[in-house]
Amino acid sequence: MSTLTAARAQRRFLILLALRWLPVGLMIPVIVLLPLERGLTLAQYGSAAALQGLAVLLLELPTGGLSDAMGRRPVLLLAGFVDIASLCLLTFADSVPLFLAFYLLQGVYRALDSGPLEAWYVDHALAADEHADIEAGLSRSGVVVGVAIAAGALITGGLVALGPYGPVTALSSPVYVALFLQAVSLVAVATLMTEARTHRGFGALAASVRGVPAAIGGAFGLVRRSRVVLALIAVEVFWGFGMVAFESLTPVRLADVLGDANRASALMGPVGSVAWLASAAGAAVIPVLARRIGAPWTGFTLRIVQGVTVAGMALFAGPVGVIAAFLLCYAVHGAANPVHSGLLHRQVEGPYRASLVSLNSMVGQPAGSLGLVVLTAIAASASLVVSLLVAAAVLALAAPLYLVARRSAPETVPAAATEVMPAP
Repeated sequence: MSTLTAARAQRRFLILLALRWLPVGLMIPVIVLLPLERGLTLAQYGSAAALQGLAVLLLELPTGGLSDAMGRRPVLLLAGFVDIASLCLLTFADSVPLFLAFYLLQGVYRALDSGPLEAWYVDHALAADEHADIEAGLSRSGVVVGVAIAAGALITGGLVALGPYGPVTALSSPVYVALFLQAVSLVAVATLMTEARTHRGFGALAASVRGVPAAIGGAFGLVRRSRVVLALIAVEVFWGFGMVAFESLTPVRLADVLGDANRASALMGPVGSVAWLASAAGAAVIPVLARRIGAPWTGFTLRIVQGVTVAGMALFAGPVGVIAAFLLCYAVHGAANPVHSGLLHRQVEGPYRASLVSLNSMVGQPAGSLGLVVLTAIAASASLVVSLLVAAAVLALAAPLYLVARRSAPETVPAAATEVMPAP
């Protein structure tokens, strides 16, 4: 472990996080339109994009285990190289096979990228000070992510409005900027992420790979041994299911109340940017509430309030009400992330932190897919309002699970309680 103080680790964490999410913000406004511009149909785009989610689902735990076994820094460097390769491919992709390759690489990148940076920050902060306020750092990370995505989306709006740029079309221009920023991010990871590794070379790599199954087993061991970890993973399942309501069904609901799909589509651009800023604001203010009533009660309250906001999206009749409920929902969403992450990180010591983060992230993938199937089916057979109310109920039903952390004594599971992992 390095000699970084908790404060310096947090600063580096936030810088690296901003550089990681700014390219995502650049890509969000064009990621659907660009394949269509290059000749794909909407159905072909959907099929290609689904490959990313499948790759993440299959690789989430193995890559988390690789991060625990090999180290956070080398895995993030590998992730950066994969993302650069995928963006290079996207600069000229113009067919279904090429877009399939792009989304496969993006899935590999997302799986490698999920967990190591956050785990690195928590590891260093707690090593420097076992009483470090990691929840404050995770809350600030939510602010940084929201602002970075919103800023990237706004930059893309300007790039597209001012384009084209010679042979580069307006919709393609954000890809080149994102590619440049990802290269900057890769250099920043190499420079700012310090990590003590006592063994190097092919022998260390082989030992790291052999350690992946043990790291995955260690994460599942935490779930078996800790009621708190099991409850938090269950929250993620409910959350992933209910998230479909505000991530996928909001444009449909807005079109419903406006009676015009084109107007709804035009509104969702700026509303989406404001939603990410609302998410950042929620993450910024939540430490105050968490300090007053504790993280478990804060998580409980936020799940209830988010359920109420989704119900508001269903019940408000006009566009102003639907948009207001949507923005409040995103503010709660941004506030809930650091609370949930902080509770999860407090339950683990030893080398399995990234694996547990990956496991938590992984269960949200099938839960979201199930939510998409079930909620759209309900919308088709009953109504969109009923579908949103079901999602609201599911989100609220997760609230009591946070109270397991309040009723239980700390159930932090040390490395000695899990399988022994070979030292790299």
